[in-house]
Amino acid sequence: MANAKQSAKRRLTMAERAQQLMQVHFPDIPEAWQWTRKTHDGFSTIPRTLPIAMQIIDAQSKGQPAGHVLFCLWARMPDHPVITIENPSTFAAEAGFLGERAVDTWRRRMKTLRELRFITTKPGASGDFHYVMLTNPNAAVEWMRNNGKVQDGLYGRFIERLPEIGAYGDIEAVRAYWDALAAKAAADAEAAKQANVPTPPPPPAPSTKTKRTARTKANA
Repeated sequence: MANAKQSAKRRLTMAERAQQLMQVHFPDIPEAWQWTRKTHDGFSTIPRTLPIAMQIIDAQSKGQPAGHVLFCLWARMPDHPVITIENPSTFAAEAGFLGERAVDTWRRRMKTLRELRFITTKPGASGDFHYVMLTNPNAAVEWMRNNGKVQDGLYGRFIERLPEIGAYGDIEAVRAYWDALAAKAAADAEAAKQANVPTPPPPPAPSTKTKRTARTKANA
């Protein structure tokens, strides 16, 4: 009886609700047209805030939008944040850049992503972007906001989305990290200040010479 009550109170997951809607609205769609992660290969795990992050990136990099370049990196992410790029021309083509200057165009977009803290890179055989680590885009957006690089409207949508997907803790974590860095920097500065304070000289030792009195001076 208790199990029945618990079952009745259990809320449906998003996937279960979607399956119910599928049965109601799209019952005749053949399986060949359906794609699910559990039954198909060739998928990647991406943050649900990525679409908003891409818009924020494009708004900041007008004329040379880099949001789609970031998406292409996440699409190749092997469920680990580090990617090895041995052939930049492949990544440039996937991002939509063709022609003789495709790789150069792609590299400029990658520099933008690095400047905005969405990736961290190390050089290798293929150039400056041989090793790429994808950072938490939620932390990168918060860094942009702290540096005046995000419009209010886009940031508002971003902040509203975080609690919906249970990711607001990402923002709290990066803020706590920055606070810890600031506290350490202040402590180090205070320690350095104290170390540079000159030590006052010791008081002069009392003289051991016999003082010449006025009478002694007269006899002399």
